[in-house]
Amino acid sequence: MEIREDRSCFVCGPENPGGLQARFVTDPARRRSSCRLTIPAGFQGWREVVHGGVISALLDEAAIYACRRPGETVVTAELTVRFRKPVPVGREVAVSAEVLDDRRRVIRSRSRLEIKGIVHAEAEARIVRV
Repeated sequence: MEIREDRSCFVCGPENPGGLQARFVTDPARRRSSCRLTIPAGFQGWREVVHGGVISALLDEAAIYACRRPGETVVTAELTVRFRKPVPVGREVAVSAEVLDDRRRVIRSRSRLEIKGIVHAEAEARIVRV
């Protein structure tokens, strides 16, 4: 299967009207990524709380952005998420990630979702080069 970008990603795709349309900023030299966004009520699980799958998707996407280099295709092989506190809908969140280790084909990263400096969720990922 060939993997191609198509601007329709659920998390960051600018042409996906039903997605989050998150805009990540990357620092290739430091192998980091970050994004700020407000998650609308349409992405809730329990009343007024963001669905855990949406939180996981944001942490995953942050990891991909931190790991990816120009001309390189990477995908997530494993994602371990720890939910620390509920994430309320309608609040601005900061999502960030950094590369921990990069060996041949596998890259390890850590990502987190914070509200006003307090960690609400974090993840470690194994990202592989395709």
